[in-house]
Amino acid sequence: MTVTPDRRYAIWLSGPNVAAAEIARQVGCGAVVLDIEHGTFDLAALERFIPLAKAIGLEVIAKVLGPERGPIQQALDFGADVVAIPHVENAAHARAVTAFAKFPPLGDRSFAGGRTSSYGGFTDDWVREQDARTRCYPMIEDAGAIEQVEEILALPTVDGIFVGPSDLSLRRNRGAYARTDGDFADLALLAAAARAAGKPWLLPAWSSEEKRFAVEHGADQLAITMEHGALLAGFAAARDEVAALDRAPAFAQAAP
Repeated sequence: MTVTPDRRYAIWLSGPNVAAAEIARQVGCGAVVLDIEHGTFDLAALERFIPLAKAIGLEVIAKVLGPERGPIQQALDFGADVVAIPHVENAAHARAVTAFAKFPPLGDRSFAGGRTSSYGGFTDDWVREQDARTRCYPMIEDAGAIEQVEEILALPTVDGIFVGPSDLSLRRNRGAYARTDGDFADLALLAAAARAAGKPWLLPAWSSEEKRFAVEHGADQLAITMEHGALLAGFAAARDEVAALDRAPAFAQAAP
C-alpha cells in the first residue's frame, strides 16, 4: 500500500539506492537527502539518481561535497531542489559560497544549457524561476556559523538552514554529539533564528527526542532515518527475534 507522500519527512541516503528511494516514497516520505559529502555518489550516479528520485515524487536535497562552486552548481544543474552546503564558517563565507546557488544579479551561479533549461537556451523569466524554486541551505555546523546565524539567514542568497548537530557539538567543544542540554540549547537558538527570519530549517532527527524537538520547534523538514541506520535496525530486529526463539525452552512433546 502506498501512502500519500509528505515532503516534511525525508530519508537520508549515502548512495544511489533506487530501492530505498522507492520504499521511502511508498511509505509516505516526500523528500530525500543525498549525502554526497560522505557517501558514495559520483557524478554519473548523481546525474541519473536525481531525476529518478524526482520522477517518483521525492524532493531532492543534495548535501554537496563541499562549500565550492563546482559541487553546488553540478547538483543544481542535475535538477536538485535544494543544495545544502557543508562547513560554512561564518557570515562572510556564507555570502561567498551561497552566491554559487543563485544567478546574477542575485548571486554568481553559471548557466548550463542542460536538464533544467530543457537542453536549450534560457530567458530572464527562467532565471527568476530557478532562483525562486531552487533553495540554498548553508549547514550550521561550525562555531562561527552559529554565532553569526542571524547574519547568515539575512542573506538574500540563503533560503533556509540545514542543522548539522554532530559537527556542531564537536566544534562547540562538547565532544561527541550526545543530545545534551547544550546541544538542544543550540538547536533551540537556531530554530528561533530561522523563525525570526521567516525561513525554514531542517534537522537530521534520528532519535525520538530529536523528532519531538523538531516538531515542537517548527522544523520545516526532518530527516527521519538514515539508510545505514534503518538497515542496522532492521537486521538487528530480525536477528534478535530469532535469537529469542532459540533461547526459549523447547515445547514439551505431547505423549503419543
